[in-house]
Amino acid sequence: MSKMTLHGIWLSGPTYKAGLALSLLGQPFAYKHVDLRAGAHKQPAYLAVNRYGQVPALEDGDLKLCQSGAILLYLADKFGKMGGKTAEEKARVREWLFWEFDKLASNVYRPRAIKRGFLKAEDSVYTMHSTMANDALKVLDGALAKSHFLVGNEVTMADVAVYGDVAYADEAAIDLGPYPNVKAWMGRVEKLPGFKKYEDVLPKQDAA
Repeated sequence: MSKMTLHGIWLSGPTYKAGLALSLLGQPFAYKHVDLRAGAHKQPAYLAVNRYGQVPALEDGDLKLCQSGAILLYLADKFGKMGGKTAEEKARVREWLFWEFDKLASNVYRPRAIKRGFLKAEDSVYTMHSTMANDALKVLDGALAKSHFLVGNEVTMADVAVYGDVAYADEAAIDLGPYPNVKAWMGRVEKLPGFKKYEDVLPKQDAA
């Protein structure tokens, strides 16, 4: 069976989610670096892989799949792991993925981009997004007061998706101090076999 190929850039949170999922699943993958600054994501060759011109993209044989949440659900289904064990758990995993995309991801990633100098914006824009991030973190902290992981007592793709947002809180200058349950949960995720930080799971260039 040939390796899957992940296309992305190591600074991308959504790419990290896909790479972290593959690492936690113990699945080796080939990696194609997409140079966003050079506009590689808008070139015909890449648009043939990801029609939206974004990262990440996953190639598995003839399948070309984009959007990190869709990739996580595909991997859970393909390998029969981390997708939830019952119909209700599977639904809860999807629910968390939709929630994190709506309420958390952009509200961490945009402040991070502003603080790292990738995005020029007024202070009010930073304040708006970081405030909404804190609103989401309050919800997350409350949920994690009731269970070790987001869906039941085992890690699922819900944890991968949400961790892939919260992992960048420090770079976004968002203080996790008020959220002890979130911090404890992050510690549990970081102790899982196969866990890697984003700097370690994603190469900075093509890799076989």
